[in-house]
Amino acid sequence: MARLLNRLRQRHFAVTVEIDPPKGASVTKTLEKVRRFADRVDAVNVADCPMANVRMSPITLAHLLQRDVQVEAIFHLTCRDRNVIGLQAELLGAAGLGVRNILALRGDPPTRGDHPGATGVFECDAVGLIKVADTLNRGQTVAGGKLDWGTDFAIGCAANPTAKDLELEISRLEEKQAAGAHFVQTQPVYDPDLVERWLAKIDGRIRIPVLYGILPLKNYEFAVHLNENVPGIVVPDRVVERMRTGGEGEGLRQTAQFLREIAPLIQGIHIFPMNSSERVLGVLAALDELGLPHGSLPLAKEA
Repeated sequence: MARLLNRLRQRHFAVTVEIDPPKGASVTKTLEKVRRFADRVDAVNVADCPMANVRMSPITLAHLLQRDVQVEAIFHLTCRDRNVIGLQAELLGAAGLGVRNILALRGDPPTRGDHPGATGVFECDAVGLIKVADTLNRGQTVAGGKLDWGTDFAIGCAANPTAKDLELEISRLEEKQAAGAHFVQTQPVYDPDLVERWLAKIDGRIRIPVLYGILPLKNYEFAVHLNENVPGIVVPDRVVERMRTGGEGEGLRQTAQFLREIAPLIQGIHIFPMNSSERVLGVLAALDELGLPHGSLPLAKEA
């Protein structure tokens, strides 16, 4: 069992951080950035060509993070670029490299990225991809063939506590849970009331651990941009106004206040730092002030 999933099942407060792979073939700067906080988080997510822009393979970077930085990794896998044969091959390759955490996503359409003329595959959706990973965990291929050696993935999925149609969002999450998902990482949230509403709605329905998205606001303009241009993210007007008047550091101050309100209610957080290690350290400092333990021992070397 992946260590992250073991810690979640033991009810530890977990902290994960999302990073983008490099645009080129060198991982030096990315590894240096992650080393600044690697021993203080439970796992690092690696995005899969985010926003449909070409980046290094997330499996490659996840393997190097585990080997060279000694931090457990979660690689994102999307349905955009591969059919079910390719998805299974990628998963088996990741397992062979010792990367045992996956976040199953549908993926952004190619029209949003730097190759708008590319063809999206989308042979299955996120629920289907979860089923693919779960099938490999049971030692079989999707076509029913027996594997020589099965996988042992901790399967993550995504959810949005601020969705307009909350019942539809939770029903979809129930499908992911039934398909074999082991944990959830959410979109960024800024409103404690929305978190409480979500918790009341999922009570008795979602039985797997949920890590709540934390995206510290850079400035007032960024807060407005999220509200106006990023579907699925809701920044309350009072938060936007404080960003307008609060000055430097207001984003992290608001993050600290938000964590004080929701931390007693949740099992962990997922940090979206916009590739800034300073923002990660700022959120970790807020957790320290709250007395919430986070991070874990280095990974054991593979035999």
